Order: sequence, then C-alpha cells, then structure tokens
Amino acid sequence: MPRSEDRPPSNGHRETPRAELSAQAAQTSLAETTDPLVLSYIGIRRAIGISGLALPVALGPGGWLLGIPFQDNMSSYYYTPLRDVFVGTLCAIGIFLFCYRGHDAIENWTANFGCLSALGLALFPIDAGSEPPFQRTPIGYLHTLSGGVFFLTLAVYSLYHFPRPGDDEPAADVQAGRPSERHVRQRNLVYLASGLTILLSMVAMGAYLFLLPDDWRAACDRWNLLFWMEWVAVWAFASAWLTKGRAIGSEIALGLLAAVEEQVAPLVRLPGGRGTPRGERD
Repeated sequence: MPRSEDRPPSNGHRETPRAELSAQAAQTSLAETTDPLVLSYIGIRRAIGISGLALPVALGPGGWLLGIPFQDNMSSYYYTPLRDVFVGTLCAIGIFLFCYRGHDAIENWTANFGCLSALGLALFPIDAGSEPPFQRTPIGYLHTLSGGVFFLTLAVYSLYHFPRPGDDEPAADVQAGRPSERHVRQRNLVYLASGLTILLSMVAMGAYLFLLPDDWRAACDRWNLLFWMEWVAVWAFASAWLTKGRAIGSEIALGLLAAVEEQVAPLVRLPGGRGTPRGERD
C-alpha cells in the first residue's frame, strides 16, 4: 500500500478514488434492488408500461380473434364485448398514476392529471358511432378532452420527468448523490423518441381528423387508420415506462444499443476529438 507521503497533495480535500466510487455504486445498486420503496416504484412503472403495451393488442388482434372487427378508434371498443378490458385497463393505469409519486410537486401534479385523464377516458364514454373531436353530448366531449390531456401528460413524462443528466458510469451517480442507473444516454434517447412519437402521433391524428379531405379520410377509415395511430402513441408511452421501470426486455435492448454505439463511435470522428474513444481523448 502506498505511503501517505507518496500520494499526491489534495489541497485539504480528499478525492474519492475511482475504485471506491465504483464499489459504492455497486452497494447502492444492490440496496436499491432490495429497498421495498424502490421496488414499489419500479413495480408501478412496469405495471403502467405493461398495461399500455397490452391494451392495443387485447383490443385489436384479441378482439378480432373473438369475432369483433377492428374499430375506428380504441374508444369505440366501449360499445363491444371488450368494454371491460378497455375500461379496466384505463382505470388500472389511472390508479397506478395516482399511487405514483415523483421527485417534486410538478411531477406529482403531472401524475394527478394523468390519473384524472385516464379515469375520464374510462368513465366518460365516447358517443357511439362518432369520431373523437365530433361529439353530440357533454360526456362525449369530456372523453375527448381526457384523451388529449392523457397523451400530453405521458409526453411530459417522457420529455421532461424521465430524462436525467449524467455520465453513463454509476460512480458518477454516487459522486453526484443520485441513484445509480446504467445506460443513461441510451435511456434518454428512448425517452426522447417516446415523447416525440406521442406528440407526432397527436399531430397526425389532428391532421387526419381536421385537414384530410372527406373522400381521403373515408378511404383511410376502411383501414382503421386512427386506431393504428393511437396504437403507436400508446406503445410509445409504454416503452418509456418500461425503460424507466428497468423491465428485463428494455434492459436487454439498452445493452444492445450501448454495444452498437461502442462499435460505431470509433468510426465517427469529428473535429476537436469528438466521436473518438475515451481512451484516445485521455
């Protein structure tokens, strides 16, 4: 072991060795995986993600296997034998969001708005045989309003609450005093893609309903285009919540993404040393 006089001066401040930070990161990660409170929040995130992942599959292909034709939109399944699946899944997502508490008051209010909008979608049905923006009753318009708030809330989670700054190394998380998390850069990429996909899907649905000529829209209706756009948006939010919940499938995908990035990074060399391997820059 080196003597104290052999160590470089620290100007009165002890620098934590990299190995010690790595050990602390490992201990922190182990503590997080056994902490009941952490496991509870991870479980809620996974439950929300799995619910969103399963809902379109259960309604569309699942209904088709039961002899229920594909509907123009997911909300129309309220008037089919799959009503309980539609209402029950949205109520479950609403309850999960109500139980979810974030890092600050803004995230808590976001969860509350998400809860209310999910319950609004479930409890205020769309008018039968109608399209979301064109309703005949106040209840139908409440359903439409709830749908817009629901998707916006999920986009806010993906673009604002879920991303986090930091290095990909757990040691940097420990030094900064935050929970350790691997593949931070790749996770942020998933969140960004999820949020932008939700917003673009909302824009596409608005253009489809308000800007597309009637004859074009009638042709698209034969293929249930609105249902498929809703499917894309729902799966986009599900992927973000599963990534945040560290589901095993998302962890495998993030690992593969990180491995591909490591292989491609040395091939991309930009002026100023960007894109070069860390070892060469050091």
